[in-house]
Amino acid sequence: MSTVQPTPPEGVDTILILDFGSQYAQLIARRIREAGVFSMLVAPDRPAAELAAMRPKGIVLSGGPSSVTDREAPRCDPAIFDLGVPILGICYGMQIGCQILGGTVEAAEAREFGRTALRIEDGGDLLAGLPDRTSVWMSHGDQVSGLQTGFEVLASSETCPHAAVRHLGKRFYGVQFHPEVTHTPHGGDLLRNFLYGICRCDASWRMSDFLEAACERVRAQVGDGRVICGLSGGVDSSVVAALLQRAIGRQLTCIFVDNGLLRTSERELVERTFRDHFEADLRVVDASAAFLGDLAGITDPQEKRRRIGHRFIDVFKEAAEGVGGAAFLAQGTLYPDVIESGHGHAGTAAGIKLHHNVGGLPEELGFELVEPLRDLFKDEVRALGEVLGLPSAVVWRHPFPGPGLAVRVLGEVTSERLEVLRQCDEILLEEIVANSLYRSTDQTFAVLLPVRAVGVMGDGRTYDSVVAIRAVETQDFMTADWARIPYDVLATVSNRIINEVRGVNRVVYDISSKPPATIEWE
Repeated sequence: MSTVQPTPPEGVDTILILDFGSQYAQLIARRIREAGVFSMLVAPDRPAAELAAMRPKGIVLSGGPSSVTDREAPRCDPAIFDLGVPILGICYGMQIGCQILGGTVEAAEAREFGRTALRIEDGGDLLAGLPDRTSVWMSHGDQVSGLQTGFEVLASSETCPHAAVRHLGKRFYGVQFHPEVTHTPHGGDLLRNFLYGICRCDASWRMSDFLEAACERVRAQVGDGRVICGLSGGVDSSVVAALLQRAIGRQLTCIFVDNGLLRTSERELVERTFRDHFEADLRVVDASAAFLGDLAGITDPQEKRRRIGHRFIDVFKEAAEGVGGAAFLAQGTLYPDVIESGHGHAGTAAGIKLHHNVGGLPEELGFELVEPLRDLFKDEVRALGEVLGLPSAVVWRHPFPGPGLAVRVLGEVTSERLEVLRQCDEILLEEIVANSLYRSTDQTFAVLLPVRAVGVMGDGRTYDSVVAIRAVETQDFMTADWARIPYDVLATVSNRIINEVRGVNRVVYDISSKPPATIEWE
């Protein structure tokens, strides 16, 4: 498995984020990139010399769940304050910075959680352009209680006299609130002040530039070797395939496994996009009968996933062995996967998440991994897909589980039940798209429940299936809220499903948030 550390792209201004464990650390990175500057998370204890070698234009110290007064609390190398690089500390990051520079941090008399009124006392550099009174999002139990010579107070709240500070001698800025969250209305302005007014960054992070650099890196890695890409039709694998086709052309072979658990016309969309439009070497393996055979009589969700995963590896392995001379396997590892794996910062996860369609294969087949998207967030992958010319139906496709419809057909998976679900799902998505709701929801799908309900159709009673509709809104898929689909749209979906899909007489809408519910039902 690859353990290559993420590195800043050459010729691009970079902000390093020392991640002290904040739930918002990835959000900080995304906000900075959205402003046009490349950013990456690193371990908080990386030596100052290593950070300097990465030539950052600035450093951000993230928040975190620890108290700086604890002996085991994570700390950074004090030498970073002597690098001459501007540093912005957020919440815990402010506290650790002030403490290292001689300040005092204590438990606050009144903890602040939620929106707080902020009074700006110095509207220069960091807070330039912000109104004198604004609201910010606070989440802290400790706060800076005393400052040494060299510090200046920039803003305060009713219970936090040092809500924003500056140390000119060390080019350190600290804010007790979170500018990266949407609950801080002018947080984006503050971050841009730091990036452009203080760090003097150029807005040089563009997808078109990244594409050319990524193609060059792929060519340098694979040389004249052959690369296999496990293509699922999802956003990540599709963007990887399109990028590799552009970079190495006929050295790429894409393998698409039809497991019989796909949505309506998914296989046709993949073939039309990659074989017809991109003229890729696409090999489609129809293994639907084998997958459905493995699932016969199985109702346990984990057993479904296990059998599907094992069968996929067998099918993909056989298909890959038919590609002569292949030494590389491409997969859609994204930056959040790298972060969660612990490669590149102090994460605790065991290893990089493999794309659901190629999991376990690098070790089994001895391939070297090609991961051209490992520096990107999901929204950046979509932007790259648009630059590559992928159809919007692929670029903006909602996430689809690796086991496919098998985990949306609750209970036993049969070809008959799959067909019922496909029809329901197709109607749902047609109406969501027709009402311009597809991009405002982040995942929308139908679930066939393992229960039957009494109904009345015409003059007779029915005893048919129940279908649940699930639609959620989320930023990171770690938490999610159910989408408030307009009643008239839900009414149309329900009416169409019951009237057009034989065997369904009841439709329900899932209004559970995550947590406690998960997004998928299985």
